[in-house]
Amino acid sequence: MSNAQTEQLKKFVFSSKRTVHGESLEEKLEIIIPELLQASYSFYTWPSAPVLAWFVWENRQEFYGKKVLELGSGTALPGIVAAKCGAQVTLTESSTLPKSLAHTKRSCQVNNLAVDKHVRVIGLSWGLFSNNLDSLGPVDYILGSDCFFEPATFEDILVTISYLLDTNPNAKFFCTYQERSSDWSIEHPLLKWDLECIVHNINNLGSSVGLNIHDLIGGHSVHLLEISRKS
Repeated sequence: MSNAQTEQLKKFVFSSKRTVHGESLEEKLEIIIPELLQASYSFYTWPSAPVLAWFVWENRQEFYGKKVLELGSGTALPGIVAAKCGAQVTLTESSTLPKSLAHTKRSCQVNNLAVDKHVRVIGLSWGLFSNNLDSLGPVDYILGSDCFFEPATFEDILVTISYLLDTNPNAKFFCTYQERSSDWSIEHPLLKWDLECIVHNINNLGSSVGLNIHDLIGGHSVHLLEISRKS
């Protein structure tokens, strides 16, 4: 559970500029993420999360009013951005990790998002067909930040995605992952579960306001994927 002695707050600022009738207008969104740096992985904002959050921010018109599900939310930066941009968001963490679920709720609280009013937070374990999975309802977009961190879980994630895309044929799964080994690949489970993948270029994210996205991820290699049912 988060507490004042160990919690650190990290600010993320998203902005954009556009010209309307010759006048330059700027939109800005600030998100505060609580972190417990000496706790397990779900209490820290990994480099993949800001990349996915910037993608959501720059495509916020597409997410507005849509039903968005975030898998493995952790500190929930992308899902919180989606909620702040007008999406109907459900955040999920493993059903077996109650402290991680509590921390996801804490991230919502810090950003003035009331659980069960502005967002839903539920337990969901990849690869398990639980009542929570059936109770999600319609989904337009699925988000996942750094879900592919351990090869042993790759198929569990894609089994869950396959099920969600079966029940929501027009949905898309946008995910970012940090490349940790060139030997790791999701190609086989994608083929097995009849899924296809598009790799998006992240280099221009934030460029309109002078952001170099690589400054957010340091020397890590982060990729943005769009996974959908094979056409």
